[in-house]
Amino acid sequence: MERKVIVICCVVGFLGLLSAATGFGAEATRIKGSEVQITSPTQCSYPRSPALGLGLTAAVSLLIAQVTINVATGCICCRRSPYPSNSNWTIALVCFVVSWFTFVIAFLLLLTGAALNDQHGEEGMYFGNYYCYVVKPGVFAGGAVLSLASVTLGILYYLTLQSAKNNNTNLWGSSSVPHQGGIAMGQPQFPQQSTQEPVFVHEDTYMRRQFT
Repeated sequence: MERKVIVICCVVGFLGLLSAATGFGAEATRIKGSEVQITSPTQCSYPRSPALGLGLTAAVSLLIAQVTINVATGCICCRRSPYPSNSNWTIALVCFVVSWFTFVIAFLLLLTGAALNDQHGEEGMYFGNYYCYVVKPGVFAGGAVLSLASVTLGILYYLTLQSAKNNNTNLWGSSSVPHQGGIAMGQPQFPQQSTQEPVFVHEDTYMRRQFT
Protein backbone atom coordinates (compact mmCIF):
# COMPACT_ATOMS: atom_id res chain seq x y z
CA MET A 1 0.00 0.00 0.00
CA GLU A 2 1.30 3.44 -0.88
CA ARG A 3 2.42 5.80 1.84
CA LYS A 4 -0.05 8.44 0.71
CA VAL A 5 -2.97 6.04 1.13
CA ILE A 6 -1.83 5.09 4.65
CA VAL A 7 -1.46 8.73 5.69
CA ILE A 8 -4.90 9.71 4.39
CA CYS A 9 -6.58 6.74 6.08
CA CYS A 10 -4.84 7.52 9.38
CA VAL A 11 -5.79 11.21 9.28
CA VAL A 12 -9.41 10.56 8.35
CA GLY A 13 -9.67 7.72 10.88
CA PHE A 14 -8.33 9.96 13.65
CA LEU A 15 -10.81 12.71 12.77
CA GLY A 16 -13.64 10.17 12.77
CA LEU A 17 -12.66 8.85 16.20
CA LEU A 18 -12.35 12.41 17.49
CA SER A 19 -15.80 13.27 16.18
CA ALA A 20 -17.34 10.17 17.74
CA ALA A 21 -15.56 10.67 21.07
CA THR A 22 -16.57 14.31 21.40
CA GLY A 23 -20.10 13.43 20.30
CA PHE A 24 -20.42 10.86 23.07
CA GLY A 25 -18.85 13.36 25.45
CA ALA A 26 -21.48 15.92 24.51
CA GLU A 27 -24.18 13.32 25.12
CA ALA A 28 -22.81 12.63 28.60
CA THR A 29 -22.51 16.31 29.54
CA ARG A 30 -25.66 17.68 27.92
CA ILE A 31 -28.05 19.66 30.08
CA LYS A 32 -30.80 17.49 31.52
CA GLY A 33 -34.28 18.66 32.33
CA SER A 34 -33.67 18.15 36.06
CA GLU A 35 -30.75 20.60 35.94
CA VAL A 36 -32.83 23.49 34.60
CA GLN A 37 -34.31 25.86 37.17
CA ILE A 38 -37.41 27.96 36.54
CA THR A 39 -36.69 31.38 38.02
CA SER A 40 -39.98 32.90 36.89
CA PRO A 41 -43.11 31.76 35.08
CA THR A 42 -41.46 32.72 31.76
CA GLN A 43 -37.74 32.40 32.56
CA CYS A 44 -35.44 29.34 32.69
CA SER A 45 -31.98 29.19 34.24
CA TYR A 46 -29.54 26.77 32.56
CA PRO A 47 -26.25 25.58 34.07
CA ARG A 48 -23.05 25.79 32.10
CA SER A 49 -22.11 22.68 30.15
CA PRO A 50 -19.20 21.69 27.87
CA ALA A 51 -21.67 19.98 25.53
CA LEU A 52 -21.73 23.03 23.26
CA GLY A 53 -17.97 22.95 22.63
CA LEU A 54 -17.89 19.17 22.36
CA GLY A 55 -20.76 19.12 19.88
CA LEU A 56 -19.15 21.79 17.71
CA THR A 57 -15.81 19.95 17.82
CA ALA A 58 -17.53 16.75 16.72
CA ALA A 59 -19.28 18.49 13.83
CA VAL A 60 -16.14 20.28 12.62
CA SER A 61 -14.01 17.11 12.86
CA LEU A 62 -16.56 15.20 10.84
CA LEU A 63 -16.67 17.95 8.22
CA ILE A 64 -12.87 18.00 7.84
CA ALA A 65 -12.76 14.20 7.56
CA GLN A 66 -15.42 14.18 4.85
CA VAL A 67 -13.73 16.93 2.86
CA THR A 68 -10.33 15.23 3.16
CA ILE A 69 -11.51 11.86 1.89
CA ASN A 70 -13.41 13.39 -1.02
CA VAL A 71 -10.52 15.64 -2.06
CA ALA A 72 -8.17 12.63 -1.97
CA THR A 73 -10.44 10.50 -4.15
CA GLY A 74 -11.69 13.26 -6.45
CA CYS A 75 -15.25 13.82 -7.53
CA ILE A 76 -16.65 10.45 -8.56
CA CYS A 77 -19.53 12.16 -10.39
CA CYS A 78 -17.30 14.47 -12.48
CA ARG A 79 -15.33 11.80 -14.37
CA ARG A 80 -15.70 11.90 -18.15
CA SER A 81 -14.14 8.53 -18.86
CA PRO A 82 -16.45 5.54 -18.48
CA TYR A 83 -16.02 3.30 -15.47
CA PRO A 84 -14.89 -0.27 -16.06
CA SER A 85 -17.36 -3.05 -15.45
CA ASN A 86 -15.78 -4.04 -12.15
CA SER A 87 -17.51 -4.92 -8.88
CA ASN A 88 -15.07 -2.66 -7.01
CA TRP A 89 -16.54 0.39 -8.73
CA THR A 90 -20.04 -0.62 -7.66
CA ILE A 91 -18.94 -1.07 -4.05
CA ALA A 92 -17.15 2.28 -4.13
CA LEU A 93 -20.22 4.06 -5.47
CA VAL A 94 -22.49 2.53 -2.81
CA CYS A 95 -20.06 3.51 -0.03
CA PHE A 96 -19.83 7.02 -1.49
CA VAL A 97 -23.60 7.56 -1.49
CA VAL A 98 -24.20 6.07 1.97
CA SER A 99 -21.23 7.95 3.40
CA TRP A 100 -22.65 11.30 2.27
CA PHE A 101 -26.11 10.36 3.54
CA THR A 102 -24.85 9.49 7.01
CA PHE A 103 -22.58 12.54 7.02
CA VAL A 104 -25.43 14.97 6.42
CA ILE A 105 -27.58 13.47 9.17
CA ALA A 106 -24.71 13.26 11.68
CA PHE A 107 -23.55 16.82 10.98
CA LEU A 108 -27.05 18.22 11.43
CA LEU A 109 -27.61 16.27 14.64
CA LEU A 110 -24.33 17.39 16.19
CA LEU A 111 -24.69 21.00 15.10
CA THR A 112 -28.35 21.29 16.07
CA GLY A 113 -27.76 19.58 19.40
CA ALA A 114 -24.92 21.95 20.23
CA ALA A 115 -27.05 24.96 19.35
CA LEU A 116 -30.11 23.81 21.32
CA ASN A 117 -27.97 22.92 24.31
CA ASP A 118 -26.98 26.58 24.64
CA GLN A 119 -30.52 27.99 25.03
CA HIS A 120 -29.67 29.90 28.19
CA GLY A 121 -32.48 31.96 29.65
CA GLU A 122 -35.03 31.10 26.96
CA GLU A 123 -38.35 29.34 27.27
CA GLY A 124 -41.04 27.83 25.09
CA MET A 125 -44.80 27.65 25.33
CA TYR A 126 -46.90 24.53 24.92
CA PHE A 127 -50.69 25.00 25.01
CA GLY A 128 -50.39 28.03 27.25
CA ASN A 129 -47.89 26.40 29.64
CA TYR A 130 -44.26 27.48 29.59
CA TYR A 131 -41.51 24.92 29.49
CA CYS A 132 -37.71 24.96 29.11
CA TYR A 133 -35.81 23.72 26.07
CA VAL A 134 -33.45 20.77 26.56
CA VAL A 135 -31.76 18.48 24.05
CA LYS A 136 -33.49 15.13 23.85
CA PRO A 137 -31.51 12.05 24.91
CA GLY A 138 -29.73 10.31 22.07
CA VAL A 139 -29.21 13.32 19.77
CA PHE A 140 -25.47 13.61 20.34
CA ALA A 141 -25.05 9.84 20.61
CA GLY A 142 -26.86 9.30 17.32
CA GLY A 143 -24.69 11.91 15.66
CA ALA A 144 -21.55 10.24 17.06
CA VAL A 145 -22.56 6.80 15.76
CA LEU A 146 -23.46 8.16 12.33
CA SER A 147 -20.24 10.15 12.13
CA LEU A 148 -18.24 7.01 12.85
CA ALA A 149 -20.21 5.14 10.19
CA SER A 150 -19.71 7.96 7.70
CA VAL A 151 -15.94 8.02 8.18
CA THR A 152 -15.69 4.23 8.01
CA LEU A 153 -17.64 4.14 4.74
CA GLY A 154 -15.52 7.01 3.40
CA ILE A 155 -12.29 5.11 4.09
CA LEU A 156 -13.77 1.96 2.55
CA TYR A 157 -14.83 4.00 -0.48
CA TYR A 158 -11.33 5.43 -0.83
CA LEU A 159 -9.57 2.06 -0.52
CA THR A 160 -11.98 0.36 -2.92
CA LEU A 161 -11.52 3.13 -5.47
CA GLN A 162 -7.75 2.87 -5.24
CA SER A 163 -7.93 -0.90 -5.66
CA ALA A 164 -10.13 -0.53 -8.73
CA LYS A 165 -7.73 1.98 -10.28
CA ASN A 166 -4.74 -0.29 -9.66
CA ASN A 167 -6.51 -3.28 -11.15
CA ASN A 168 -7.47 -1.27 -14.21
CA THR A 169 -3.88 -0.07 -14.65
CA ASN A 170 -2.46 -3.58 -14.34
CA LEU A 171 -5.03 -4.89 -16.81
CA TRP A 172 -4.32 -2.46 -19.59
CA GLY A 173 -0.71 -1.63 -18.82
CA SER A 174 0.98 1.72 -18.72
CA SER A 175 1.78 2.02 -22.41
CA SER A 176 -0.39 4.38 -24.37
CA VAL A 177 0.84 3.15 -27.79
CA PRO A 178 -1.42 0.43 -29.25
CA HIS A 179 0.12 -2.93 -30.21
CA GLN A 180 0.92 -3.20 -33.89
CA GLY A 181 0.16 -6.94 -34.08
CA GLY A 182 3.65 -7.91 -35.23
CA ILE A 183 3.39 -6.22 -38.63
CA ALA A 184 6.88 -5.53 -39.98
CA MET A 185 7.54 -2.39 -41.94
CA GLY A 186 9.88 -2.72 -44.88
CA GLN A 187 10.92 -1.11 -48.14
CA PRO A 188 9.22 -2.11 -51.41
CA GLN A 189 11.10 -4.78 -53.40
CA PHE A 190 10.56 -3.25 -56.83
CA PRO A 191 13.73 -2.67 -58.89
CA GLN A 192 14.93 0.85 -58.88
CA GLN A 193 14.22 2.67 -62.08
CA SER A 194 17.15 4.41 -63.66
CA THR A 195 16.70 8.05 -64.40
CA GLN A 196 19.65 8.24 -66.82
CA GLU A 197 18.72 9.11 -70.42
CA PRO A 198 19.78 6.65 -73.24
CA VAL A 199 22.95 7.43 -75.23
CA PHE A 200 22.79 7.13 -79.04
CA VAL A 201 25.82 5.64 -80.87
CA HIS A 202 26.54 6.21 -84.56
CA GLU A 203 26.12 3.15 -86.82
CA ASP A 204 29.74 3.20 -88.10
CA THR A 205 31.11 3.29 -84.58
CA TYR A 206 28.88 0.36 -83.62
CA MET A 207 30.09 -1.72 -86.62
CA ARG A 208 33.74 -0.99 -85.86
CA ARG A 209 33.33 -2.14 -82.25
CA GLN A 210 31.88 -5.45 -83.37
CA PHE A 211 34.72 -6.21 -85.84
CA THR A 212 37.34 -5.38 -83.31
